[in-house]
Amino acid sequence: MDFARHHGLWLLADEVYDRLYYRGSTLGLPAPSLLRQAAREDAVMITQSFSKTYCMTGWRIGWLLARSDVGQKASQLNEFITSHAPSFTQRAAQTALKEGEDELRQMLGRLKENRDFCLAALRRISGVTVPSPDGAFYLFPRIHGLKDSFAFCLRLLEETKVGIAPGVAFGPGGEGAVRICYAAEREILEPALDRFARFLAEKDYGR
Repeated sequence: MDFARHHGLWLLADEVYDRLYYRGSTLGLPAPSLLRQAAREDAVMITQSFSKTYCMTGWRIGWLLARSDVGQKASQLNEFITSHAPSFTQRAAQTALKEGEDELRQMLGRLKENRDFCLAALRRISGVTVPSPDGAFYLFPRIHGLKDSFAFCLRLLEETKVGIAPGVAFGPGGEGAVRICYAAEREILEPALDRFARFLAEKDYGR
């Protein structure tokens, strides 16, 4: 924030995963926000959404926090693009805010258990290193010797029916890694990780 002020920079922060956070004193507390460092006059914009916290991915309803002059311009622009969010999604968002906290905490408990299960399974695989994320529902393991993550993921899908994302899709620094979503049920995750481990062993990856 100090750097941006000094150089006259605008900051746009995507904080749509802020409630999917495991390091708070209790599940459900949001992750630290840039807003806590910003003053009312700062050129800061925060994008937010119901997509992740309340599992409303396809309904496309969210909001922007910004300085008042930016908010006015954003409202004018929005009017000519979408006018407003559909009424049924607004009503769903209202219900989520009023009644969704218990379900959110239960979901976070399940996600944290899935994260820990997947981390343990991946760390048993030779040649795989994976950091422990503090939030969201993804893991980003790096596979020793992997040079083409796109080809790897395509072959894994074709031969084992396990779908993961190639690390290169997230920028050049992601090559050599893959992204695994652990939001699925345990009945899906367990066999998928078994197939993933067998695939690595059979194809001699990770050595």
